[in-house]
Amino acid sequence: MARKYFGTDGIRGATNAGAMTASMAMKVGMAAGTYFQRGDHKHRVLIGKDTRLSGYMLESALVAGFTSVGMDVIMVGPLPTPAVAMLTQSMRADIGVMISASHNPFADNGIKLFGPDGYKLSDEAEETIEQLIDSAKEGDVALSPSVQIGRARRIDDAQGRYIHFAKSTFPSDLRLDGLRIVIDCANGAAYKVAPLALWELGADVVSIGITPNGTNINDGVGSTAPQTLSETVVAAGADIGIALDGDADRLIVVDETGRVIDGDQLMATIAAGWARAGRLAGGGLVATVMSNLGLERHLKAQGLGLVRTKVGDRYVLEKMRSSGYNVGGEQSGHIILSDYGTTGDGLVAALQVLAELKRAGAPASEVLHRFAPLPQLLKNVRFAGGKPLEHASVQSVIAAAEAELAGTGRLVIRPSGTEPVIRVMAEGDDARQVETVVDRICDAVRQAAA
Repeated sequence: MARKYFGTDGIRGATNAGAMTASMAMKVGMAAGTYFQRGDHKHRVLIGKDTRLSGYMLESALVAGFTSVGMDVIMVGPLPTPAVAMLTQSMRADIGVMISASHNPFADNGIKLFGPDGYKLSDEAEETIEQLIDSAKEGDVALSPSVQIGRARRIDDAQGRYIHFAKSTFPSDLRLDGLRIVIDCANGAAYKVAPLALWELGADVVSIGITPNGTNINDGVGSTAPQTLSETVVAAGADIGIALDGDADRLIVVDETGRVIDGDQLMATIAAGWARAGRLAGGGLVATVMSNLGLERHLKAQGLGLVRTKVGDRYVLEKMRSSGYNVGGEQSGHIILSDYGTTGDGLVAALQVLAELKRAGAPASEVLHRFAPLPQLLKNVRFAGGKPLEHASVQSVIAAAEAELAGTGRLVIRPSGTEPVIRVMAEGDDARQVETVVDRICDAVRQAAA
């Protein structure tokens, strides 16, 4: 069944439009609150948010929706998405909510839901909640009697609880003394907790992206805009730079020379350290089809495997859980370490990288660049309608390209899940061949869509 409101990571869109209005948020609260009321205990929901201006509006609307169906609400204010997942489980909440559009611009926002176990919801659960949202629109969701309306309260120590948790994942025999670290919090949810955690572990911390004003989240800072971080690392003479995104579930690193290190290299670094310590489960890691072939070859040379999934961290996590892996993620920096959490956690992943850096006693430029990535090219082809990938002419060109790259490269072609775009990605040992193959397929798609 096609979902009406939920995408690959919750409900998301431009605020005060479509599915991201106060009215809609209230109905989401009513629907999710109704769905998660099981058993005879007093039910509660935990709500966190990033620093977007619209977070206040959506938080208030969600509180109204949840309390109207009898759920108590715990508000924790600006906190990373993984902190909300962790606290949902720790505080025995029936449901967790994160108000965030992650790395999107401030004008967007989103609602992410977590179950009582701290994991994102299944497709089936989201479909049922969607049906309840439509029922709420029609006034068919049962409201609680007056004496059973829920209460709302704000807790003040949530940030401290998360900092304590994050620090507990760092090896107890190590300190960050002697490291100058630039941390870029994207003017987002981790603007307080990430610098404090690093400082408490002994680092000399230089912080940027820590002055949110409601509209500057991800604006020229954070994991999707690492140029400012690179420049600051070099200017400050820092040993390493760490960039999080707006809700701090992604991580990108910059070495002491200002060179960006992506999620593939970071996963390779963590996997190597955990394998050396005998704690890497599954004999390798899980990544998506977009991870570089160089990562796969690097892991194979170490006797480790790489399992690929569809694009999206939820698919990575599903494979990790079903097949017993404890390291997985995406090239974009969404790294999941299931020994510590139920979703991607930029700060926790950064601490594992820093542990490897301390143990190596060498510069980040030597420790974290684990392999030479193969030339990789991604192009998007926009089309007006139809299914151009089903055309015989397109399939013929794709088949020829796969044969040409066999043994030396890889081809990934997929329609976007959010817009009428075909994404064409190729990688291989020969950069010119990769570009030729991509252009040939893009031309075929354009002709078929004309």
